[in-house]
Amino acid sequence: MKKVSKLVALSLIVSVLMSSTTAWGASLSSDSVKGSNDQILTDVKTVAGIGDFGAENGAALSSSFRSPSSIVVLPNGAQLVADTRNHLLRLVKDNQVTTYAGLSLKKDIKGFPEGGRYDGSTDASFFQNPAGLAIDSQGNIIVADAANHAIRKITPSGQVTTIAGNGLIGMKDAAGMEASFYNPSDVAVAANGTVYVADTLNHLIRSISPTGQVKTLNSLSGRLIEVTPGQVIQSGDFADGALASAKFNEPTGLALDSKGNLYVSDTGNQRIRYIDLQNNMVTTVAGSSLNDAKTGLYGKSDLYAAGDYADGPANKALFNSPQGIAVTDEGGLLIADSHNHSIRYLLNGQVSTIAGAANLRGGEADGGDRSAQLRNPSDVAVQQDGSILVADSGNNKIRKISLYKLPANLPKDNEVKVAYGSQLIEFNVKPEIKDGRTMVPVRAITETLGYKVTFNEAARSVQLSKDGVAIELYIDKTGIKKTVEGKDAVMKETDAAPYIKDDTTFVPVRFFAEQIGLNVQWYEAARTAILR
Repeated sequence: MKKVSKLVALSLIVSVLMSSTTAWGASLSSDSVKGSNDQILTDVKTVAGIGDFGAENGAALSSSFRSPSSIVVLPNGAQLVADTRNHLLRLVKDNQVTTYAGLSLKKDIKGFPEGGRYDGSTDASFFQNPAGLAIDSQGNIIVADAANHAIRKITPSGQVTTIAGNGLIGMKDAAGMEASFYNPSDVAVAANGTVYVADTLNHLIRSISPTGQVKTLNSLSGRLIEVTPGQVIQSGDFADGALASAKFNEPTGLALDSKGNLYVSDTGNQRIRYIDLQNNMVTTVAGSSLNDAKTGLYGKSDLYAAGDYADGPANKALFNSPQGIAVTDEGGLLIADSHNHSIRYLLNGQVSTIAGAANLRGGEADGGDRSAQLRNPSDVAVQQDGSILVADSGNNKIRKISLYKLPANLPKDNEVKVAYGSQLIEFNVKPEIKDGRTMVPVRAITETLGYKVTFNEAARSVQLSKDGVAIELYIDKTGIKKTVEGKDAVMKETDAAPYIKDDTTFVPVRFFAEQIGLNVQWYEAARTAILR
């Protein structure tokens, strides 16, 4: 949901201040290490939240959230989180979590906090399901207060006011609190002070002028769906072209680019749209649907386009409920692809995945890029060093994605090398490539990983064991056997066999490493096998 500008000249300072995040560090594409299948290698870790529902302040890794849905990086590097189901804004600074704004004095019948609507000082104000966040040039924080159907502002002095919306569901263009919205999910602030609003359940993009005048930019959807017998609702629709006649389906994420134009995460259409605000035109820049060529975008009773997953050319990429977005300093777009539990990246007409479980199932494991797990991520923001923050809503956590770094002491030569994380593994006998496979001396690799090595002369096998897990490979024979204590052994075919050379046993590093749960990537530029 965020905007990122690169500070290159005085003329851009204002736009940087108004961006929800700034990125002056590493570029995802040009500064990354890329592994197999051109995968950008990243490391994912938790920086705040224990994962349980709660509202505990204190040390970041002991704190708790309830469905954090948005995150913005403040000019001082601290992070502000819309802690949606706690009805609070929380501050993450110096590894501590505090409450920045909002109160919740009551609980509902299920024991969950109840929100409210009240302007005043930050410690005496109320919100209800606060969602998208942005910062303007004066340092004001703009909040899409979703369940209050209003847009709120928090001044640097700590005063909360309502700049638009009367608190009731509606679709009315008017000045300030005379206007009405329906579950606004995100906001973005332009250089001239205009606030853009993703008015989600109205399926509209709205604008609020610096004087408070609310204006609808695109066309209302006329598509009616009978959701239950006798109950008809107005669903979203899809149309590119002139902005005044364009249509959206539950837009939830906004991000301004360096030209002052607007990216829209068009969630119900499974697409990323682009509004050229100078020419008032809307185009689709990424996303499609497997049903497009068969039944059209929607079936007769479909509220949404069908979601799916596919990387590749932007016009063929598939998303599943894309939500928060952020523009990077190199002009790419980060996308919180919530129901694919992944973070995707659009750059130069291609979509790739930089983090999230390869099986597209939700989880909370930290780790390397596709080995890491997220659960319904709802927003992304870029820090000043180029690292990416994720509002991992389904896990009630804040996660951080950093570019993987090669070992600092990696030799710049043509020898085959092996890195364990960012540690260079030292070998007395050099690894080598045989038949396209990286073969490594078994003793050095297992000692680094903490495994015990035993040899069975009769069976001509080498066994690697640790913590109740044993991996057995066979000299000059393919195949690998894995035995977990208390379970039957499992055999797996391989296309490379261990061998003995100069009294040293070599094993295929990929097959062994993958069996013990490590991700293995080959980085050709440095001739390095990377284990994480």
